[in-house]
Amino acid sequence: MNHHILVVEDEPVTRAKLSGYFENAGYRVSEAEDGQQMRSILTTEDIDLIMLDINLPDEDGLSLTRELRNHSDIGIILVTGRTDTIDRIVGLEMGADDYVTKPFELRELLVRVRNLLWRVALVEQARLEAQEAVAEEDDLTCFGEWRFDIPKRKLSRNNETVKLTKAEYEILVAFVAYPNRVLPRERLLNLISHRVDAPSDRTIDVLVRRLRNKMEVDPKAPELFVTVHGEGYLFAAQVT
Repeated sequence: MNHHILVVEDEPVTRAKLSGYFENAGYRVSEAEDGQQMRSILTTEDIDLIMLDINLPDEDGLSLTRELRNHSDIGIILVTGRTDTIDRIVGLEMGADDYVTKPFELRELLVRVRNLLWRVALVEQARLEAQEAVAEEDDLTCFGEWRFDIPKRKLSRNNETVKLTKAEYEILVAFVAYPNRVLPRERLLNLISHRVDAPSDRTIDVLVRRLRNKMEVDPKAPELFVTVHGEGYLFAAQVT
């Protein structure tokens, strides 16, 4: 598949350098110098990944990241000259998948792009497989008092809806697709698209803790999301 990358960068030399490099690597590349051009391209083109500069002239790349993430699962890599750790953390919290600091090594950036596109495709495949597995007879998945409508992304108990973040939803889909099976942290990482820079076991531990706080009767004595020490997590529910 010839993936389509959008480079959003106001500095012409850097924009041309990135575009030329990724075109030579076999990708289709479009260019935008600001948020307005980015939006225009997104309305007419099917974009798989955006390389987004933080320091744009009119709109901050962080606010554009938040705007994109509010209505899209598109891959986002922030590219910036800033070295402040706070900016990196804020960018990831806004929904960016990765973050690179100028000056960067183009070969390293190519690896990051390939990995992100692979993860996005893997998540989409896993989501479709999970939906097919649980929706053969009905779109509604049930376990205990919980009702989980995967296509509508709706989780409820006793008719009360529980809000889930994008990452929480994705990891719950993974658990529901493989109930009563130990899932290693690395496999769970590969099943969520909301990745962070240098992802680690901590990413999954945080998401599981959030689900426990929202779904367990006693989060300190979990009955749904069980830790299997040295291996990963097990979703101990009877899924119907």
